[in-house]
Amino acid sequence: MDAKLEALKDLASLSRDVTFAQEFINLDGICLLTQMVESGTERYQKLQKIMKPCFGDMLSFTLTAFVELMDHGIVSWDTFSVAFIKKIASFVNKSAMDISILQRSLAILESMVLNSHDLYQKVAQEITIGQLIPHLQGTDQEIQTYTIAVINALFLKAPDERRQEMANILAQKQLRSIILTHVIRAQRAINNEMAHQLYVLQVLTFNLLEDRMMTKMDPQDQAQRDIIFELRRIAFDAESEPNNSSGSMEKRKSMYTRDYKKLGFINHVNPAMDFTQTPPGMLALDNMLYFAKHHQDAYIRIVLENSSREDKHECPFGRSSIELTKMLCEILKVGELPSETCNDFHPMFFTHDRSFEEFFCICIQLLNKTWKEMRATSEDFNKVMQVVKEQVMRALTTKPSSLDQFKSKLQNLSYTEILKIRQSERMNQEDFQSRPILELKEKIQPEILELIKQQRLNRLVEGTCFRKLNCRRRQDKFWYCRLSPNHKVLHYGDLEESPQGEVPHDSLQDKLPVADIKAVVTGKDCPHMKEKGALKQNKEVLELAFSILYDSNCQLNFIAPDKHEYCIWTDGLNALLGKDMMSELTRNDLDTLLSMEIKLRLLDLENIQIPDAPPPIPKEPSNYDFVYDCN
Repeated sequence: MDAKLEALKDLASLSRDVTFAQEFINLDGICLLTQMVESGTERYQKLQKIMKPCFGDMLSFTLTAFVELMDHGIVSWDTFSVAFIKKIASFVNKSAMDISILQRSLAILESMVLNSHDLYQKVAQEITIGQLIPHLQGTDQEIQTYTIAVINALFLKAPDERRQEMANILAQKQLRSIILTHVIRAQRAINNEMAHQLYVLQVLTFNLLEDRMMTKMDPQDQAQRDIIFELRRIAFDAESEPNNSSGSMEKRKSMYTRDYKKLGFINHVNPAMDFTQTPPGMLALDNMLYFAKHHQDAYIRIVLENSSREDKHECPFGRSSIELTKMLCEILKVGELPSETCNDFHPMFFTHDRSFEEFFCICIQLLNKTWKEMRATSEDFNKVMQVVKEQVMRALTTKPSSLDQFKSKLQNLSYTEILKIRQSERMNQEDFQSRPILELKEKIQPEILELIKQQRLNRLVEGTCFRKLNCRRRQDKFWYCRLSPNHKVLHYGDLEESPQGEVPHDSLQDKLPVADIKAVVTGKDCPHMKEKGALKQNKEVLELAFSILYDSNCQLNFIAPDKHEYCIWTDGLNALLGKDMMSELTRNDLDTLLSMEIKLRLLDLENIQIPDAPPPIPKEPSNYDFVYDCN
């Protein structure tokens, strides 16, 4: 038994190596592991009582080896039996399970769901959201992360018609409030992987709105028209309804038309026509109805306030709601697939079951407030929308923890405040456009480009840790690359974990002489981006990919951790090859450093007008009989 345990321990650590994995799989090793897992419990039932800790470790090592071997992508996921899936699911469904076994089992379930449609259906039958929720209420962040990853995978792979049903189950089980209490508001920092999973969940939840966003209104559909009647009724019900005699039919029609005009629809006669544009389609109408019902006082105030203003100064509620819904969908990227690398989640969207509608209600009130502050007329509609977008984006970047906090952030970002911010940004960008200064700029530019180049090369000498991207997003596969101090060789090699600080050259096994580099390619031109056609390759991963081509057919493929590192590395490699540094970061650094240098040089000329033309050369003196005494 001890020997078997040791062997499994070695197997778990060796399986990371791709050459070993290939050999082990060729010897039908994976079948052996799955049989051990399937039959394990029965065979060792007696032993388990005597050697309980040992059994737990054996299973943990077996599953670890299995996860590592499958991660190389050599074997297809479709080959596994229902018995194996049931077994793995049973480990997740047991309440008192060893942490490492639970973690591996969750990882296996996530991979199964993401990599095979047949397995998705089998796993979905074996495991319910209700069984996963208790794992979120624990204190182990790793387990919580893997649990949310499984929920996300089930959500992502669910057929369209099942998604809404699944969302209803999540709402029923109060997943949102459990995550809010046990994850977001727990007394500990949220690591990157957890932030990524929360971001994915946020994106998938908002993507449920896509269906309504892309549905046009059918002007003939009575139920949909009743919503518009309801909006009108809530706003103007105070005025008595005329009696329903045939004589007042015309009167009612003209009254409705007048009311729809007050409600700010473009088409007063048949407002349904306003909702035929997609996006935002019917989603805008849903938002308006939610606002009218749940924030009735604010709704009535906005409508009546605007209908009592002069025609040209009114803020049209209908039109602005439609445009605002469209804008919020753009900001939250409704309908786009979650990115592989992003971890930009907003805690405030986890604080309410109808967070998108509440978000809309806050923003429509902001729009009305900004409209008044700008004293806008109907011609200024687009300008107001731009200001509102800026206010919302700026408030979101501060990551407010609740909708109320978001509201108060917006209170501070009034129109005057936005003007001040724009003014100060403009002052900073105020490019001195006169000719002498442009000439001075040209003169300074080469020095500054040299400075940027040195900084880039120094960063390459420090090196960067890159994540290996495989079919599953896993935290524990890293490699490190750095340039030698003499700028002649690139050193690189695999790492067990993300390093703290620099990794010394001698611990990196492989090297590539800079002289052998033929070219640096980015984005879609990278070999590893062409291969990944099967995976829905994400726009953002594409933007972070670059490769070094060397020798006849060899390449070194990178996925930068973020945009900043991507710019540093592509600039540095281009500088090594004697090419121009073309990245956005270089442009920004150049602008910043140039304007600082110029401001420093012009300090002595404070408040002096710089002429466009050079001053005239004075006439020659009548004689040269003068002397200048230096003492």
